[in-house]
Amino acid sequence: MGKHQVTATVNGDAVEFLCETQQTLLDVLRNELHLKGTKEGCATGDCGACSVTIDGRLTCSCLVLGVEAEGKSIQTIEGMGVGKDLHVLQRKFLEHAALQCGICTPGFLMAARSLLERNPDPTESEVRYWLAGNLCRCTGYHKIVEAVLDAARELRGR
Repeated sequence: MGKHQVTATVNGDAVEFLCETQQTLLDVLRNELHLKGTKEGCATGDCGACSVTIDGRLTCSCLVLGVEAEGKSIQTIEGMGVGKDLHVLQRKFLEHAALQCGICTPGFLMAARSLLERNPDPTESEVRYWLAGNLCRCTGYHKIVEAVLDAARELRGR
């Protein structure tokens, strides 16, 4: 098996990379593109730590092959803030102490952003449902849900 050349857009930038046929997008992001923010939690699509968006769709990057990224637009946690300016969700996670060890945090942030792009005024139940694919072993979920609801309120106020 040889390596495949893939051209994609990652966080708004055109990228090219070589990857093995069996290499996951998660491995490509971390090892080929050196974007270490996306975390591996389970490698089976059960924990959400590796969540990214592909052409606007929230996806576990451990379940997608790198070669499948050809021509796609991928957003990772590195593309969430702009320079030193945090995205409102990142800021609210800090304000609400909605993180501890940090393994799950990028996935929660990506999932929350995906929710708020589709539904700018979610109920608590809708936030909990949307984030159900993300697991946290440290914080519990109350502070995470509160941070998302607070970010939604701020975003609507703009």
